[in-house]
Amino acid sequence: NYKDALSSIGHRGVTKKYPHTPGIDAAGIVISSKSKYYTAGEKVIVTGYDLGMNTSGGFAEYVSVPSDWIVKLPENLTLKESMILGTAGFTAALALDKIQQSGLRDPDDEILVTGATGSLGSLAISILSKAGYKNIMAATGKIDKADFLKNLGAKQVVNRNNFEIDDKSNRPLLSGRWSAVIDSVGGNILATAIKSVQYGGVVAACGLTQSFDFTTTVYPFILRSISLVGIDSGACPMNTRLRIWKKLSGEWKINTLNYIYEEISLKQLSEKIDLMLEGKNVGRIIINLEK
Repeated sequence: NYKDALSSIGHRGVTKKYPHTPGIDAAGIVISSKSKYYTAGEKVIVTGYDLGMNTSGGFAEYVSVPSDWIVKLPENLTLKESMILGTAGFTAALALDKIQQSGLRDPDDEILVTGATGSLGSLAISILSKAGYKNIMAATGKIDKADFLKNLGAKQVVNRNNFEIDDKSNRPLLSGRWSAVIDSVGGNILATAIKSVQYGGVVAACGLTQSFDFTTTVYPFILRSISLVGIDSGACPMNTRLRIWKKLSGEWKINTLNYIYEEISLKQLSEKIDLMLEGKNVGRIIINLEK
């Protein structure tokens, strides 16, 4: 995950004390447990909370975590599939859940996904497609990956430098285009999304790979009644967490997982972290500690 990459280079906003083992996602088998809710041999997953931030994380062969961080592996998922999804897929599903709570369930709704070739973006497109949305616009700086994105379910692919995606006119409003936006980059792209959403639309803010800072006005909120919703998967309540994992293993289980990930060994990790920090990574990276 991008947060793992930040932790690995000493980002104090993610990890305060070093040396440290990153890895905000982990899946495996319980070796021993002091909790009555889990027994040795059970398959479990851990995403979010403090795992990999200031608690030793999933880059290690063994992790020790509080029992209330753990989710039993859903019946219809393998451990590997749960990690292809990981925090990125879980966050994307939370964003879609928020969008649907606002009433946007029409399969013809036009939805924009920014940072489309990244972990969260690629999984968001896949989950949206599985949920029945037909008009998904993918915004990316990697136009050469258009076929990859269309195979995941994107109807159109546009360069992130397009004025519709990254407007620099300083106008407070643009023509209403999108019913909803799932944004993983922040910055001016998020600001552009806010002023480009149709009346009653929703923008789900999920990340900051471009910037944590953006400027907007109140006009989209008071003239178009749009909603800007923040998506946090780290401290997500367990009842919501279980409901979302149930969806990801059931009605939202995607059939494009094999297109999205690359499996690597721990020795290959540094190279992939560098690519991620440079914005050159595509899809998900799965670490197989036995390779």
